[in-house]
Amino acid sequence: MSREKKVVEPRIVIGVDWSGRVDVAGQRRHIVAAVWQWDEGRGGGRVRLESGRTRDEIADWLIDLAAKEPAMVVGFDFCFSFPAWFVGEEHGARTAPEFWRKVVAEHGEHWLSRDYEDHRFWGKPHKRPAEFSGENIHRMLRATDIDCKLVAHIPEEERAMRVKGITPKSVFQIGGSGSVGTASLRGMPVLVRLQDAGFRIWPFDRPDARMHAPMVVEMYSRLNTGPVHKSNAEARVAYLLRKKKEDAAYAALSRSAMAAARDGEDAFDALVSCMVMAERRVEFPVLGLPRDLLYAVEGWTWAPGVT
Repeated sequence: MSREKKVVEPRIVIGVDWSGRVDVAGQRRHIVAAVWQWDEGRGGGRVRLESGRTRDEIADWLIDLAAKEPAMVVGFDFCFSFPAWFVGEEHGARTAPEFWRKVVAEHGEHWLSRDYEDHRFWGKPHKRPAEFSGENIHRMLRATDIDCKLVAHIPEEERAMRVKGITPKSVFQIGGSGSVGTASLRGMPVLVRLQDAGFRIWPFDRPDARMHAPMVVEMYSRLNTGPVHKSNAEARVAYLLRKKKEDAAYAALSRSAMAAARDGEDAFDALVSCMVMAERRVEFPVLGLPRDLLYAVEGWTWAPGVT
């Protein structure tokens, strides 16, 4: 009789609010990590917020942490890939990790240049191109961008109308408000470093039920926070106060963690995402593969109840 594999819960859960800033000072200011860590003496988790690291330093820090405690899950708030037609048909990559190594390593910074002639990478100073407008808006999105990030927020009866009527965030957008592409293109080299160091990048690498290896997931902070005007300090305060009354995990947070989340949107996103991930940490070691067969090329966004 075969025995079921023992599932080991992660002992460290980290939510990272990412940044595509090129300057060191900007990275140190805007990249925030919220860390939930099991405390044996307390019999529960403690949460702290950390900033002050660059993208490379975040990779160094995570690799060092994993060497001491591999039962760890990390969530990054950036896209792990591009639409399948761009990754496979245009650049010949069979998987997202192959795309990071062969394509992004060579072209990533060129695509981010304002002088780059391919205006499919849009945002200030370039407007969204016709190729990604009107009936073609879906071409700039991955399946997970529609399924997780867009459709999850739209009632069934409104979807046909709303999908055509709004502009979801696209990894091709590299300038202007809400640009996703810059952070993603500058995040993919970090994924390469982590994968080379033994991290399992979901859904390209299957999780380990015994958590012998740390894992990384793509997350979307808006799905974790739900509707809230995050850029408004009063709205953040109201959200956190409500959570503190309703949720014992929030009530146990330190004053410093709550103060940081009240004072800044980056810290707010990191903290809330970390809290959601920590609450569902038992799911990560046995996380299944997405239903959509494009996941190996386009990646997939982890979110509560959305896989």
